[in-house]
Amino acid sequence: MQNSLPDTDAKAEATPAMPARVDDLAACRELLRNGSRSFYTASMVLPPTVRAAACTLYAFCRVADDAVDLGVDRVAALAGLRERLDRAYAGRPMPDPVDRAFAETVERYAVPRALPEALLDGFAWDAEGRRYQDFSGVVAYSARVAAAVGAMMTVLMGMREPEVLARACDLGVAMQLSNIARDVGEDARAGRLYLPLDWMREAGLDPDAFLAEPKFDARLASVVKRLINEADKLYVRSEAGIARLPLSCRPGIWAARLIYAEINREVARRGYDSVSSRAVVSAGAKARLLGRGLAQAPLPGRNETAPPLPEVAFLVEAIASTPALRRADSEVAWWDVHGQIAMMIDIFASVSEREQERICTTQGIAPMGRESLQRLRAG
Repeated sequence: MQNSLPDTDAKAEATPAMPARVDDLAACRELLRNGSRSFYTASMVLPPTVRAAACTLYAFCRVADDAVDLGVDRVAALAGLRERLDRAYAGRPMPDPVDRAFAETVERYAVPRALPEALLDGFAWDAEGRRYQDFSGVVAYSARVAAAVGAMMTVLMGMREPEVLARACDLGVAMQLSNIARDVGEDARAGRLYLPLDWMREAGLDPDAFLAEPKFDARLASVVKRLINEADKLYVRSEAGIARLPLSCRPGIWAARLIYAEINREVARRGYDSVSSRAVVSAGAKARLLGRGLAQAPLPGRNETAPPLPEVAFLVEAIASTPALRRADSEVAWWDVHGQIAMMIDIFASVSEREQERICTTQGIAPMGRESLQRLRAG
């Protein structure tokens, strides 16, 4: 399915914000299925209400990415996208299924405009061919094209606590670093370079020479390995945030974390050579990791008190300064049986976790491990 920016006449026609229609959601879901198999696989175990909202979010991001990446005039494409964002937040989306569904989602969940705006900024950086002198620059780029999406997803799950959002941003940045490590050759052949330039020079690589003739050698391997190591640190740090999500959401996000981290493992198995070929996580591996996500989603335990990365702090602050709607974001319609069940599971699980922690504290013993608590819940 291809989406193009509406022409001037079409822009005069606007539709008011309304609950996302079934056909609008179907169009968004189709974009997700064809655009990101990893995200689509992980999303299948999210609660239905969150999954639907996530589809609308992904669809807008996908359409925006394609408009800039595949368009002839990237400046005009970005201007058109900002207008679409204007209209979505004004409650008058363009007459397009993605725009209508996206407008309903950002209104329902009080998603700050700064988050999708950051995404468009990242696309603008791509359009201008920006390179990044140091790792902080790469993280700043990742904050816009990935952590902003992670922050939006967290809001869709009804979580707005700064410490949870900080860990969600860790996960988003880690995922983008994995993408960068995987796509070094593909990006270079397209004239793009996302590796920190100072790391390349420290390894004895000239960035311009590499772009002119992308080749793999031990020097490049050391840079890619260094990037993967940074991503792995953030994957580990993100786990404390995943454990704070509603229980019904944890398996899907945990599965996404496992699947994306597996990209790192595939690159490492190839000797960190992401120039000669592109690392791919097989369908079988994704299925196994999805199973792990369902069976071993993190339980609360280890706290992570690290502040958000400086490069993502503006995302956390934007959400903190935007109050949620008076009705709970996690409100579930009476007819959504799956959503009602998921909500009840979350309530009982939360009570169980608090009771287990209270008993352990009273008796002066360490809290149960994850597997022991899961066995206890299973009866």
